[in-house]
Amino acid sequence: TCRQLNKFPVPPWRNWLLGHTGMSQSTEEGLQQVDALVARYRHGCLWWGLPWLPVLRLFHPSTLRPLLSASAFVAPKDKTFYGFLKPWLGEGLLLSGGQRWARHRRLLTPAFHGDVLRHYLGIFNQSTRVLLVRDPRCTRYHKSCTVPYPKPQPTLDTLQKCIFSHESHCQEQPSEYIQAILELSSLVVRRQFQPLLHPWWLYSLSSDGRRFARACATVHAFTADVVQRRRHALACLGHQAWLDSHRGHSMDFIDLLLLTKDENSHTLSDEDIAAEADTFMFEGHDTTASGLAWLFYNLAGHPEHQERCRQEVQELLAGRDAADIEWEDLSQLPFTTMCIKESLRLHPPVTAVSRRCTEDIPLHDGRVIPKGVICLMSIYGTHHNPDLWPEPEVFDPLRFSPENSKGRSLSSFIPFSAGPRNCIGQSFAMAEMKVVVALTLSQFVLRRDTARPPPRRKPELILRAEDGLWLLLEPL
Repeated sequence: TCRQLNKFPVPPWRNWLLGHTGMSQSTEEGLQQVDALVARYRHGCLWWGLPWLPVLRLFHPSTLRPLLSASAFVAPKDKTFYGFLKPWLGEGLLLSGGQRWARHRRLLTPAFHGDVLRHYLGIFNQSTRVLLVRDPRCTRYHKSCTVPYPKPQPTLDTLQKCIFSHESHCQEQPSEYIQAILELSSLVVRRQFQPLLHPWWLYSLSSDGRRFARACATVHAFTADVVQRRRHALACLGHQAWLDSHRGHSMDFIDLLLLTKDENSHTLSDEDIAAEADTFMFEGHDTTASGLAWLFYNLAGHPEHQERCRQEVQELLAGRDAADIEWEDLSQLPFTTMCIKESLRLHPPVTAVSRRCTEDIPLHDGRVIPKGVICLMSIYGTHHNPDLWPEPEVFDPLRFSPENSKGRSLSSFIPFSAGPRNCIGQSFAMAEMKVVVALTLSQFVLRRDTARPPPRRKPELILRAEDGLWLLLEPL
């Protein structure tokens, strides 16, 4: 293993004892450090998290592609935040592996088919209108106002309706379930930076650990109650009567999972369904909120691109009685889509994903990633690699025009990861982002708040800004 790892370049150690420990931070300086690593080691480098813990940091398709497409790859469930999430998310798609993951992936894929997603467009429109009416006070007084982003409540509102058919009204009033999800996300991040609390037995004795357990109990009780009530209703009605009762109406995520069967006619258990619902809530709310916040920030800083998006939306909605975005409209917003992709390149909500090799992985240049080694696949580093993206810090949506995209490796743009374990909800997220940005730009002009300093990026579970992103919204 050491002989194979020695073929990868190693940045200078912090010192002989600590290796690179303490050099990588979830701060603006930490991302600048990634920029420096990518500039020097274009394909990847060997990073010693501790003198006995090698981590391969990779940021180029030549090293990423074999890993993203490899079946012998699992998410490490220990010593990282993946393990910290397990009491909350259970054995859902994010944390499971092997045959269990493969079976669940097959069973869940139909729930994200276009024919299913098109029925969610009404929910996307409704939740966005609540956001635009309630959030900017300028709507009421017809004047500009400064608004902080990201705000996860709109995306949580959308997800609760799509997963549970539940009207939480969380954009207008407090919700115990929503507060529990936000608290769990915050506690997982905080625990990452408290090594003494990494062991479960110590964490369970701490005040944070007790708060984590209470929040988990709240989330699990809510999900279990919905699943059990739906299961009971399905048993009482029968499979066909249940389908007939939903004819003409969209099914939510729980309905679809209750009805799905594998090749042996086996269904998912209540625990399986609850784990997948909790996973979808966790993975879908903060990431989309972050993606939208940075998209608004980038458009606010480039009024020429913002205006082109607005004209595209206005032409699409011209002559309609209701200014709703419909499923067929999503493919009629090419420049808006290019802006979304460029924002996801420049500010990917998830900056890295880690995996542990379960067998040796050969690279195209003859090197081998040995079994057991953790690989940190840097999405941010890949998206800022000058070998792939000239002037990577420039916001240029035309990078994603059809002519400029020709010949580009699919592994050079991976905001939703790639390969077998890519994000199953990426079409859901893209559709939601298109609806939110289209409706927002049809009503408001976005400007950056010049009274505030430039944001300092903060890569935690998702990419945030230290003090939020403050935007000035002016009604059209």
